Amino acid sequence: MTTTLVIGATGTTGSRTAARLAAAGHRVRAASRGGDPRFDWYAPATHAAALDGADAVYLVPPVGDTDPAAVMLPFLRRARDAGVRRAVLLSSSAIPRGGPAVGEVHAALPGLFDAWAVLRPSWFMQNFTGDHPHAESIRTTGTLASATGTGRVAFIDADDIAAVAAHALTAGDAPNRDLVLTGPEALGYDDIAAVLTEVTGRRVTHRRLSCEQLRERLATRLPAEFAALLAALDRTVAEGAEDRTAGEVQALTGRPPACFRTVAARELARAGR
Repeated sequence: MTTTLVIGATGTTGSRTAARLAAAGHRVRAASRGGDPRFDWYAPATHAAALDGADAVYLVPPVGDTDPAAVMLPFLRRARDAGVRRAVLLSSSAIPRGGPAVGEVHAALPGLFDAWAVLRPSWFMQNFTGDHPHAESIRTTGTLASATGTGRVAFIDADDIAAVAAHALTAGDAPNRDLVLTGPEALGYDDIAAVLTEVTGRRVTHRRLSCEQLRERLATRLPAEFAALLAALDRTVAEGAEDRTAGEVQALTGRPPACFRTVAARELARAGR
């Protein structure tokens, strides 16, 4: 039986991927900064124990790092030398192979492993229901602030991402390509606010900001460079870059991706709100 190392196993997709693999009878090593084994991208001394005996790895890049390749590529070379044969990387639909941030890791992955996949999901539906700043703002002020204007995104359920991740990690033949993952429909932030108003019974409105206003807002709690990157991603949404749907979830899992209304009702019920 193979052992899959799941990095970021307490996070949004990592926790779901680890749970799905374990439920299917696969051996999982769930690693995180506060877990056992402890794993920290910036502490190479934690890497050996996490890799020991692992055959496959699910990679969640370090959060907030605009140059993740600096720490991820040395780790991936070490993983290959330690016997890892398959790697599945969590990236983003907004970041192409060779692009900024994790795009450099994406470009390097095929040269490091014979079996691999890069997951490129659109924005998470859980951004509006979990611990994300959007969700916090919705709960505390009833507002959703963005610089997306009237742009639309085919938001995706993190459960669907985990289902694809589990398939990519365990299928007899690895995808060996990048997979753009989306929900079933593209929605604007005005649409998201309207659905949340219906589901919660509390009025939620979309507050439209300029890219500069959003960057300044984000910079109060994030490094300036990362805040600028996130604000720029909102600009690309406003320009229509994410107004698309893809069929990879159904093709790989055999079922259609969940719609936002269903996920919002489910997540809010789980949270008791």
